Amino acid sequence: QVQLVESGGGLVQAGGSLRLSCAASGRIFINAMGWYRQAPGKQRELVAGIDRGGRTNYADSMKGRFAISRDNAKNMVYLEMNSLTPEDTAVYYCSVEVLTRYYWGQGTQVTVSS
Repeated sequence: QVQLVESGGGLVQAGGSLRLSCAASGRIFINAMGWYRQAPGKQRELVAGIDRGGRTNYADSMKGRFAISRDNAKNMVYLEMNSLTPEDTAVYYCSVEVLTRYYWGQGTQVTVSS
């Protein structure tokens, strides 16, 4: 069983920055890692993804503002978020792919005040 624990969420003013972290437990080989978010009344959406080799992809609205990175030795994935706006308010979830199965964290709340 893979367990994921996110941290780093909180309340920030518009224009501010936050760094999210996600730690995966166990001696596991993780392929893809990613961050998703879900705002109230909206569907969960991809924020950014990164493969084991470090190739990244981003949702269009996050390009240039967010940066995803990972540490394979520590089984961790990070999301650096800059120039935050109230529209970025959501619960942010990390997800990892291990042997074609996907696992999710419990989510961390990010609230951006105007």
